[in-house]
Amino acid sequence: MKLGPDIAPVAALIGDPARANMLSALMDGRALTAGELAREAGITPQTASSHLAKLGQGGLITERRQGRHAYFALAGSHVASLMEELARLAERTGHTRTRTGPAEPALRRARVCYDHLAGDLGVALFDGLMSRRVLARRDGDLALTRKGLEEMRGFGIDLETAQKSRRALCKECLDWSVRRSHLAGGLGTALLDRFYDLGWARREKGSRIVTFTPPGLRAFEKTFVN
Repeated sequence: MKLGPDIAPVAALIGDPARANMLSALMDGRALTAGELAREAGITPQTASSHLAKLGQGGLITERRQGRHAYFALAGSHVASLMEELARLAERTGHTRTRTGPAEPALRRARVCYDHLAGDLGVALFDGLMSRRVLARRDGDLALTRKGLEEMRGFGIDLETAQKSRRALCKECLDWSVRRSHLAGGLGTALLDRFYDLGWARREKGSRIVTFTPPGLRAFEKTFVN
């Protein structure tokens, strides 16, 4: 008798190209309608409904109704982390899309990974926090140091709110484009939201791309990288 989790059903759900495209479209943390996801996947709305039902039954997405409309979102950051890891594996093993567009460099530079910053700047943020001992590994887990607690509060991060969720406050997420870690968890979310609030960066409409303003990038690098 085989023991342990059965990964085959989950792999089969993600392995379908249409369902993979739907899950990828939800990687920026938005909730989308079945029609929007059908367009992302290049399939009919009827086919999309069948795929969405399977993803829901498999625990990969959640459905929320608002009036006559149903909106679908990833079931949580754990699904986003899985998708990011699969993208990293596909990139590393040569399974890349045959056509790339002008947005590709921007996506690699800075993007949303569910609700935190990824790409070159996400990795730079993580490396800066580690090198300055804002973050440290304790018994294999990532944690804020005493210095980190003071710095994050000084930067305007509400740590009490960030710690209330069932998610880990600090978590590593392997970046598919850089193949190194960026910061996920409650702190990763809080930092990205703070960058938006300060006007350092904005998310491009209908895209995962995060664009930093020139002054925002200078402030980001001065605060977290240099």
